[in-house]
Amino acid sequence: MFYHPEESLQRSELDQLQTERLKAVVENARKSPFYAERLKGFDTREISTPADIVKLPFTTKDDLRSQYPYGLLTRPLDEFVRLHASSGTTGSPTAIFYTQKDIDTWADLMARSMHTAGIRKSDVLQNMSGYGLFTGGLGIHNGSERLGCLTIPAGAGNTRRQIKLIRDFNVTVLHIIPSFALYFAQKVREEGFDPKDMPWRIALIGAEPHTEETRQRIEELMHIKAYNSYGLSEMNGPGVAFECTEQSGMHVWEDAYIPEIIDPVTGEHVAEGEIGELVMTTLRRDGMPIIRYRTRDLTRFIPGECACGRKHRRIDRIAGRADDMLIVKGVNIYPMQIEQVLMSMPEVGQNYLIELFHEGFMDQIRIKVEIKDQFFVEDMRALQNLQKSIASRLCSEILVTPRVELVMHDSIPKAEGKAVRVVDLRDKE
Repeated sequence: MFYHPEESLQRSELDQLQTERLKAVVENARKSPFYAERLKGFDTREISTPADIVKLPFTTKDDLRSQYPYGLLTRPLDEFVRLHASSGTTGSPTAIFYTQKDIDTWADLMARSMHTAGIRKSDVLQNMSGYGLFTGGLGIHNGSERLGCLTIPAGAGNTRRQIKLIRDFNVTVLHIIPSFALYFAQKVREEGFDPKDMPWRIALIGAEPHTEETRQRIEELMHIKAYNSYGLSEMNGPGVAFECTEQSGMHVWEDAYIPEIIDPVTGEHVAEGEIGELVMTTLRRDGMPIIRYRTRDLTRFIPGECACGRKHRRIDRIAGRADDMLIVKGVNIYPMQIEQVLMSMPEVGQNYLIELFHEGFMDQIRIKVEIKDQFFVEDMRALQNLQKSIASRLCSEILVTPRVELVMHDSIPKAEGKAVRVVDLRDKE
């Protein structure tokens, strides 16, 4: 049933393992210039349970940037075999280094994750993700090969080639970002193929936050089972948490990570089941351990145990980022709230764009919504009624009445890679 023995550990066994590994992580981290200073004076004898992790300081994105490029390394540079790095477009870049042991550990965790979602050696996986410095491409690729699947490194884009590869080689598993999955389902039909007749059976979706409504729409459009995943380069990449076949939350591999959920303002742990900021600690990364990393991703622990039998705790899908919150007319709004409403409406197409702008001295929100062709009719009254309906549904959710602009199907420009959902025009006015 399980790919790895540590999947079957009981709660008490996981707690004991985490305690032992956390002590080892602290000692190893001290070999880096950053943690040598940050953990000065801390005695690992203070750690007797995983809960004692609160005695350790947080690590932030700014810390990683300040230590760029080598300040977090615990090994000589010639012991590292790979690095992944952020683009640095929103500030100084961050770099994550991997020893060969780290690469092997990551591949094992990724293989375990894919096995958890029902993928087996007999499957053919097409990786429709970008490669390069982005961890999603190579992370999924290495895990797929470790599991024993025939793996096609198709990369992103080029829809016709993607369809040909899928049909020619009977691809059964896709790795695809959610926004492109919606677009791809539409293009498959435009090329004259019925998704029901395609060989695929599983889609691994991740890399960008998405709602349950989006997942359901992907499954309906593609006639496929779509499994949510979570990863971030600071914790290796994909393979941090993954849905099992129950599709009832993502299991965090607690033999490799310690997850926490905190109040983003106070830094204190929130109550079980409450949404807060996810904090992660590596337990099995040798060359660049990271302790109590504030991801800024918002989620919650799902109470109770999963029907699959694993005791590893589950997190809910990412609700957004603590720093993605929009404030309009004094109201806090998360883009995922808007997507949840739009993707539940049958008239709405696969794409939308949130624009923030000034009107006089007031901030306003405008949402451009693609409408499916059969609903984009010449009857002005029908379009106005649909526009009002969408605005009303959104107002009920976000407590602000947005300007809703209906646009034709496929008219909103699509970005390569992760979808651009929010454009702030206020600084440009």
